[in-house]
Amino acid sequence: MKKILFLFLITCFNCNTGNLTVLADLPSVLNEVSGIEIDSKRDLIWMLNDSGNASKIYGLDTKGKIIRTLKIHAKNNDWEDLASDTNGNIYIGDFGNNSNKRKNLVILKVSKDSLDNSKKIDVERISFYYPNQKKFPPKRKQRHFDCEAFFYYNDSLYLFTKSREKGNFGKTNLYKIPASQGNHKAQFIGSFKTCNDLPCWVTSVDISDDGKQIALLTLNAVWIFSDYKNDDFFNGKVIKYNFDFESQKESVCFKNKNTLYITDENVLGKGGNLYEFILN
Repeated sequence: MKKILFLFLITCFNCNTGNLTVLADLPSVLNEVSGIEIDSKRDLIWMLNDSGNASKIYGLDTKGKIIRTLKIHAKNNDWEDLASDTNGNIYIGDFGNNSNKRKNLVILKVSKDSLDNSKKIDVERISFYYPNQKKFPPKRKQRHFDCEAFFYYNDSLYLFTKSREKGNFGKTNLYKIPASQGNHKAQFIGSFKTCNDLPCWVTSVDISDDGKQIALLTLNAVWIFSDYKNDDFFNGKVIKYNFDFESQKESVCFKNKNTLYITDENVLGKGGNLYEFILN
């Protein structure tokens, strides 16, 4: 049985992933990988799992080997994405909200000085709420308060929601909160729609180091925004890049201005990889 499983995983690793280049088959501890972020100082890619998994973040090399594991002193209610600021601090988005009834939405700030710590790491809590949510949960046509995507930009954190409304799955609302401790009212900025179907819901986002590009990830494509002014990210140039390979893609980050790192969850032996994607 083990030999059969091993052969199956090898076959999947070498399968046709279209315009996604496989860099690494991720270790089984990251089967539900949901967020990634580059740490250029340590030459690592930080990764995390979503709800139901340990309160840990993992630092990997590009071959998929875990170099460092950090224990975080906070519950993994539903960790969904990772971000970093210009000083090297890491942010964990504990804002997954499938049923739209959570009231304990929070982003956990991990100090840059703690990233080499082998003990359980204390975090700074940045709590927030959506001012336009009145019921928990709201009616099904108003369930736009799940979130799996955010980034840091100019001392603020930008959140891109994931729609749970049937027939309107591709809608994402953009909110802004300060990147500081407290309980903040999220400021609504705007909305964007990828499409109406399930493969179009937003699962991750990242902004380039120079702040000039945004990569918005869905299961079947990545949307690149540019030529925007200030933080009006949706009102600029937009290019959609379709994927040739269907899988549960959950996280994205810029390697450089022309290249993305993307990961997907391992679902029934499909996925569970770190990919490279070239922007034309």
